[in-house]
Amino acid sequence: MSKTNRGRFFEDYKLGEVLHHAVPRTVGAGERALYHALYPARHALYSADSFAQSCGLKASPLDDMIAFHIVFGKTVPDVSLNAVANLGYAQGRWLRPVWPGDTLRAESEVIGLKQNSNGKTGVVWVRTTGLNQNDETVLDYVRWVMVRKGDLDAPASETTLPDLPDALTVDQLHIPQGLDFTNYDFARAGEPHRWGDYVVGEKIDHVDGVTIEEAEHMMATRLWQNTAKVHFDTSARPDGSRLIYGGHVISMARALSFNGLANAQMVVGLNGGAHANPCLAGDTVRAWTEVLDKAETSAPGVGALRLRLVATKGGAPFELRDEAGKYRPEVLLDLDYWALMPR
Repeated sequence: MSKTNRGRFFEDYKLGEVLHHAVPRTVGAGERALYHALYPARHALYSADSFAQSCGLKASPLDDMIAFHIVFGKTVPDVSLNAVANLGYAQGRWLRPVWPGDTLRAESEVIGLKQNSNGKTGVVWVRTTGLNQNDETVLDYVRWVMVRKGDLDAPASETTLPDLPDALTVDQLHIPQGLDFTNYDFARAGEPHRWGDYVVGEKIDHVDGVTIEEAEHMMATRLWQNTAKVHFDTSARPDGSRLIYGGHVISMARALSFNGLANAQMVVGLNGGAHANPCLAGDTVRAWTEVLDKAETSAPGVGALRLRLVATKGGAPFELRDEAGKYRPEVLLDLDYWALMPR
C-alpha cells in the first residue's frame, strides 16, 4: 500500500461524510506579528492589549482572519489538494475569540456534490468547524471548491445542492462576552467615524493598493499550512503560474479597508464570498466597500454593519459586473460580511 497521500478527487467524496483534519496547531503571539508583516493590518482591537481591555476584553485576541486561515489550512489536504479553484463561502460565524496559547483543529462535513458537465471536475460543498483545545467552536463556515476527477470514467455522484440562505441575520451573530464600546477611544483607533455615520448604499473607495509579491504569498501559504498544489507547483496550472491563495486576497483587502473603516473592528459573520477571477504575483490589489445593511446589537455601544468588500486588480472603483451580469475581469473578490463597530 502507498504510504503517501495523493489527495482526494471528486469521486472520492460522499455526501454526509465527516472529515477529521490533521494536524492540531497551537497558536502564539508570533502569529500576529507575522500576520501584520504580511498585510497592512492596523485595527486597534487586534494591535494593543490596552485598547482591547478598554473595550471589555481580557486582552487583544488574534485577528479574526488568523483563525480563519489556520482552520482553512487544516482542511486543504482533505478538501482542496486537487482543487482547480476555491469558489466561494457562505454562513461563516466567528463564535469565540482566539487567544495566544489556544490550540485549533478542524473537521468538515460534505454537504453538497455536483459533477460538472465536462466530466473532468466537480464541485464539493463542505461545512467546516474550527475548534479549540476545549472542543469549543471558534468558527464555522461553508465553502465550495472545484476538484479534479482522478478517474474520468468514475460514475457521477447524485447532484445535491445545499440550501444556503443569502445572509446571516443579526441575531445569528456572536458578540464576544464583555465587549463594550461605550468608552471607545476614536483617536487611538485612527478615525472618528462611528456606526451612525454610515448609511446603507454608501460606497467607500479605500484608495490604497498593494502589489502582491510571490515571496510574500509563498510565506503566507506556508504559514497557514495550505498545501493546495495550485499555490506551490507551477506544473499544476496550464499557464505555469502559481495561483495566489484566495485567503491572501481576503486579508489584503480587509487590511486595505482600514482606510475608511478603521472602526469596523471585529469580523463576526461571513454571508457569502466569491473569488471572481484569479490573482497572480505582480497584481496590485485595491479595495472598495459598499454598506449593505445596519443593525443594532444588545452589547453596550456596539452596532453591526453588513459590508460588501470588493478587491480588484485595476479598473475604476465601484464597478463590479459587466452588462451581461458577469464579474468584470479585474474583480478578484466579492465578500459579504458583518462587522462590529462603535455606535
